[in-house]
Amino acid sequence: MRSDIANLVGSRICHDLISPIGAISNGVELIGMTQGTDGAEMTLINDSVENANARIRFFRVAFGSAAADQFMSRSDILGILTASARGGRLNYYWQIDDQQSRRDVRVAFLLIQCFESALPRGGDITISQVNGAWSLIASGPQLRWDADLWDSLTNEFAMVSHTPAQVQFALLPEALAEAGRKLEVSRVDNQISSTLR
Repeated sequence: MRSDIANLVGSRICHDLISPIGAISNGVELIGMTQGTDGAEMTLINDSVENANARIRFFRVAFGSAAADQFMSRSDILGILTASARGGRLNYYWQIDDQQSRRDVRVAFLLIQCFESALPRGGDITISQVNGAWSLIASGPQLRWDADLWDSLTNEFAMVSHTPAQVQFALLPEALAEAGRKLEVSRVDNQISSTLR
């Protein structure tokens, strides 16, 4: 029951924030049409609004509720990842062609957030699929690897106290169970490889 409440809270927060962020974006666009967008201030405001909008859309999938019969199109997924990568330190390579179960995409987005925490200097995250199994690989110039934290994703007896910045690690095991997926994770040098079966 607790996980359902957390998912509903995540959905509600994202739903309530997306409208005002959209309104701010429209306001910035109108100001740009009447006064121009050449100034550094307008560029900063516009970039900040775009980034906030992208993050909320990402969070809505990662932290929101996902029914068994919900699906996401490839274009929606790519739109979220492309917007999230713009001006950031991470590149996302979504190499899956078809629409996907929202529960599976939710698992992938939570795992992407786990990768983000391990790549302080940025890097590349590649998501692919073969015969129903998902492969997510993260690589970067510097890897921050917390063995206990990563072990908590596959070891139900792991004792880890999560910080707010690590909430994705706390939510991912429940999302995996909900999606009926098993996770395997390994690290070699500056690369983390994972498989969802």
